[in-house]
Amino acid sequence: MDQAFFAVTLIATAMVLAAAFSSLIAFRFGAPLLLLFLGIGLASGADGLGIQFDNAQAAYIIGSLALAVILFDSGFGTPLNALRQAGTPALSLATFGVALTTVIFGAAARWLTGFSWLESFLLGAAVASTDAAAVFFLLRAGNVNLRDRVRSTLEIESGTNDPIAIFLTITLVEVIARGANPAVDILVEDIAIGFVVAMVIGGVVGILGGLAIARLAEKLDLDQGLQPIFVLTLSLLVFAAAGAIGGSGFLAVYLAGLVAGNSKIRGASSLKRFQDGVAWLAQIIMFLVLGLYATPRQFLEILPISILLGLFLIFFARPFAVWLSVFPFRLPRAETAFVSWVGLRGAVSILLAITPILGGLERGRDIFNIAFIVVLVSLLVQGWTVGWLARRLGLTVPARMGPLEKVELELPGSAHHELLAYTVVSGSPVARGERIPRWARPSLVVRNGKSMRPGDAGRLAAGDHVYIFVPDRYPRLLDKLFASRTQVDPEDADFFGAFAVDPDRPAADLEAAYGPGLTEAERKLTIGALIEARLGGSAEYADRVPLGSIELIVRDVDENGKITAVGLSFEPAATRPRIPVFLSAGEIGDRLRAFIAHIRKRSRTPANGSDSQAKDGQGHGA
Repeated sequence: MDQAFFAVTLIATAMVLAAAFSSLIAFRFGAPLLLLFLGIGLASGADGLGIQFDNAQAAYIIGSLALAVILFDSGFGTPLNALRQAGTPALSLATFGVALTTVIFGAAARWLTGFSWLESFLLGAAVASTDAAAVFFLLRAGNVNLRDRVRSTLEIESGTNDPIAIFLTITLVEVIARGANPAVDILVEDIAIGFVVAMVIGGVVGILGGLAIARLAEKLDLDQGLQPIFVLTLSLLVFAAAGAIGGSGFLAVYLAGLVAGNSKIRGASSLKRFQDGVAWLAQIIMFLVLGLYATPRQFLEILPISILLGLFLIFFARPFAVWLSVFPFRLPRAETAFVSWVGLRGAVSILLAITPILGGLERGRDIFNIAFIVVLVSLLVQGWTVGWLARRLGLTVPARMGPLEKVELELPGSAHHELLAYTVVSGSPVARGERIPRWARPSLVVRNGKSMRPGDAGRLAAGDHVYIFVPDRYPRLLDKLFASRTQVDPEDADFFGAFAVDPDRPAADLEAAYGPGLTEAERKLTIGALIEARLGGSAEYADRVPLGSIELIVRDVDENGKITAVGLSFEPAATRPRIPVFLSAGEIGDRLRAFIAHIRKRSRTPANGSDSQAKDGQGHGA
């Protein structure tokens, strides 16, 4: 008995360690990390090392708890300004996009597999959601610095589309298990009502739970080592409570993380570090368990069909669903194309594919195997190309700051202040003589192992350790002061233009100097307001606005989205690859208006010409 226990513990820990070490390989070669996790699980299973694991109930419970932890961490790390930037298109992708993907993929599955319509839509629902962990690991591993709006869209979509896919999957499993064959209108009506009820209950429980988590963490004087565990347990309580009363527990736990993470919660930095670690462990465990549960020898007879379905999802179902979902919004075609490609499937799809087996469906194992292969195809095909495509579409931007050495220290008895320990790095603004703002209170400088007061230290030098007492919501100006200069790629040396212009200067100055052809109304705006108007109302870091022979580039924005620095370039950036699809409603409207204006202009030209000819004829006759 004891030896069996120790043997199981040894094997389990060895698998987790192997998965953790595989991250080094993934970071080195840019490989999809979650594919390695799945591979370790498959290699250790029945057709590999021979570990027998065929408990669907245990796999689903472990996977669901792990997913709840991951979603809470995802919500906790999502800032509210990301919602303002990309909330509407991302939520459209997470709802309408998931439903549309389910229908399109289900139709293809019906034709290729011979499943019934309900079984085909069930398979579509299982693979309809994207995997945030896979996407953002690849962006980090490939050293890809994406534009803020694109990153926010992907992050919010992947955090909010899981609850919708889970609801559709479970609902379809229940309908098929009952043997019912309802009319289409009745089925759609029942799903719509059930969806609204589950989302509303989950949303209310999640928001209230997030407020409760923030309030309790703020008021209770818990030990620093106990607080992260307390918060994590409360998040699982929110997850379970929402599910117990008929709501979406997964939506509730994500919203709880979103609300708690954006509250002025004490010890937020240490909580975030703890949750990041737990989320990594949850991902590893979930993928290993799902890999163990799979039986590769069952894949052979369905492999061709599954690969075709995976390619259909990548090249048609996902792009078409994304295009229709963001059609009402003025999302640039390059961003739409990238979002449609970066729809990697992952653990959630495999987890949902277990539900037909739990429901006792006759084709349950086939649905699971097909979904598993679709996930493998997605990780293999899309996972290796994310960084390349982002650079190809011009969606990468230079980093805002160079390396930064900083440690955040929480102070006992101080709920809204913390002590930041910065190391002065060579080339940083403070090393070059920039002064620390007055609202920051340096309390100690350590130089060559000796402590001294800031007033006695004089000018800061590289290698100094500076301790600054600041409010917990300190501006990012401090990070900029202590960060080294960004190492700019030679190709990006002129990214922000030849020189800077003041965004508060009138746009009429640009018209007078360069003659870009501004309208009378645009000349009355400031340069910053002109950029925002040309971009549709808001701007983000690295946005570019061509104006005739010049181009304005947003060098920086503050926390409120206001443009604080603008660059001017005389050589507009090279034309990006033209994308013939993914036109938004706004672009189509612009083209229609331009086409109608052109037709009207042409129709007036002959008329004017004939009038002049008539007048000439009358003159000759006279």
